[in-house]
Amino acid sequence: MTTVLITGATAGIGAAFARRFAAKGSDLVLVARDKDRLDRTAADLRTRFGITADVLAADLLDPAQCRTVEERLAMPDRPIDVLVNNAGFGLPAPFPHSPVDDEERMLDLLVRVPLRLTHAAVPGMTSRRRGAIINVSSVAGLLPTGTYGAAKAWITSFSESLRVDLAPHGVRVLATCPGFTRTEFQKRAKMDVSSLPSWAWLDADRVVSQTLKDLRNNRPLSITGWQYKAYALAARHLPRTVAARMARSRKPPE
Repeated sequence: MTTVLITGATAGIGAAFARRFAAKGSDLVLVARDKDRLDRTAADLRTRFGITADVLAADLLDPAQCRTVEERLAMPDRPIDVLVNNAGFGLPAPFPHSPVDDEERMLDLLVRVPLRLTHAAVPGMTSRRRGAIINVSSVAGLLPTGTYGAAKAWITSFSESLRVDLAPHGVRVLATCPGFTRTEFQKRAKMDVSSLPSWAWLDADRVVSQTLKDLRNNRPLSITGWQYKAYALAARHLPRTVAARMARSRKPPE
């Protein structure tokens, strides 16, 4: 039986991963801050799919609570087969117009936390010679799009490097890079996205479907939707000066 640990598991892309893995018969460890919401999510998944769904209520920005999740990932007698690093948030104002403490919290959640959780999960996966790590990045990391994009660029680069290092040990690593996805992300970040056209939006379940397909096909990156595949192609091949102007005119977060 496969066991999957998902951070940010009660909403958006994280909840879509939980539903998809549960539908495949995987057991789950769900991580988020809101204990009541976690309990409701786990109960629903148990009822609908007949799987085991454990909950770990943790604020990953609290070092002690983050260590609790690390310890769960490292348990040899209760192995985690798949880690989904999904927890994150954005800020409404560009640098340096948001409080620096908020910038640091965002950087910690998008960079330090997945680094620590991955570090905890990898030894067991390599010793068992199987496992997978899915890091939820963003197309915002493909172009210079502020501190959020910079953090997502780190997780994408980290994933691509780790993928090469862990492949000989039977462990797969994938960065999934969604564009604008209909979740709570924009509302929580207080972003005004009212001017976005309907074609720019993705559905969380579609992002997860594409991600798992790309994981099966051993691809280094997963990008959902023709519009964001074109965006990624342009980002990789345009001169950086042109890419910077493109980023200023259109900043696509998760």
